[in-house]
Amino acid sequence: MDDLATFSATDLLAAYQSRELSPVEVTRAALDQIARLDAGVNAFCLVDEECALQQARGSEQRWQAGSPRGELDGVPTSIKDLLLTRGWPTLRGSRLVSPDQEWTEDAPSVARLREAGAVFVGKTTTPEFGWKGVTDNTLTGNTGNPWDVTKTSGGSSGGSAAAVAYGMGPLSVGTDGGGSVRIPAAFCGIVGVKPTYGAIPVYPTSPFGTLSHVGPMTRTVEDAALMMDVLTKFDSRDWSALAPPLSSHLGGLRDGIRGLRIAYSRDLGYVAVDPEIAASVDAAVRVLAELGAIVEEVDPDFSDPIEAYHTLWFAGAGKVIESYPRARWNELDPGLLEIALAGREMTAMELLDANQVRADLGRRMGAFHVKYDVLVTPTIPIAAFDIGEEVPTGSGLTRWAEWTPFTHPFNLTQQPAISVPCGLTKGGLPVGMQVVGPRYSDALLLSAAFAFESVAPFPSPPGTVP
Repeated sequence: MDDLATFSATDLLAAYQSRELSPVEVTRAALDQIARLDAGVNAFCLVDEECALQQARGSEQRWQAGSPRGELDGVPTSIKDLLLTRGWPTLRGSRLVSPDQEWTEDAPSVARLREAGAVFVGKTTTPEFGWKGVTDNTLTGNTGNPWDVTKTSGGSSGGSAAAVAYGMGPLSVGTDGGGSVRIPAAFCGIVGVKPTYGAIPVYPTSPFGTLSHVGPMTRTVEDAALMMDVLTKFDSRDWSALAPPLSSHLGGLRDGIRGLRIAYSRDLGYVAVDPEIAASVDAAVRVLAELGAIVEEVDPDFSDPIEAYHTLWFAGAGKVIESYPRARWNELDPGLLEIALAGREMTAMELLDANQVRADLGRRMGAFHVKYDVLVTPTIPIAAFDIGEEVPTGSGLTRWAEWTPFTHPFNLTQQPAISVPCGLTKGGLPVGMQVVGPRYSDALLLSAAFAFESVAPFPSPPGTVP
């Protein structure tokens, strides 16, 4: 079936149940899609056809016996190459990580996917140690955008976004320390979720500390909710993890949004937004109002926290390189080395000052959500720009976080946020709408995004189906 690349995980599972499809033929189709399209976008740094087909054959036998292993049995899935995966090297996009070592452990998210029966097709590309909002490194090269391969896929989960958008398996799992799930989701026209901090257990602890989250990347909101049910299960290795949710994220997905109190901020009061992006998000917000939400245009009460974010992010980068011989630091991405060296000069007082800004931001957003159930913004104020650049050429910007002003504030506050595609620019590039909620409102965000998606489905990139 030529259109298998456009099937959601939910659709695949129903087809397995009815025996209309087999996990083996679906996995072969995903591998064929990778073989056909990945040379153009470079979404994968590792593809293991033998492993994938072996897992798919096991899944097929379980479905034939009427005893699937778990919620994702037989669904082709990819994993960002920052997450430990048993049997595969996790090089984190860096020449400094030796592949010649034992890889015997799964990260919590990977372990949950394996337990649920997901079929692992490979590892997806990331910038070195996931340090920036675009996906390129000297080890595996640049990752392009399925909608225009001369443009960036975003980052740092750009490989995962490109893979999902192009139908190389409907599910992927990424990480988000300042927008790294939501940025590429917006640029590539897919759904990306940054859950409440701690909702999805993490191990090893990120050098970037409690800025860093793990989240689903999918083509549909329902698939994201399904992944959340799997990924939020308990793992004893994460001392900061939240208790698993008491109910399914799928349970209230179709409840609708009538009466939902939405604050719409086009620019947070300080962001310059491309008019095409603003127009697409304006139109999407009108759809939310037509669905019964109560929409008010209002900016939250905070100013740009980028200096505090940079302090914490640069310090994390300094921690990253500490594990590797100083004599090899010249092999690092020059931008990463630059911020890491700056981070190593940070004082304890500077970090405490940044955390005080963070605490105040969290307090302000807590008060904001007493009145408003969710905040809606653009995900990114610009469309995808030229591949291989950290910032848009001619923009006058220096670092990637300067063009991601809608995403990194909510890593500081640990709030859940979801990006859902809501339009295309005149140049044919996707636009993302971000929905942000108070901590622990993950299910509410999914239901709001699902309501929008139900009346505004988004297409696949040209060329996805042969």
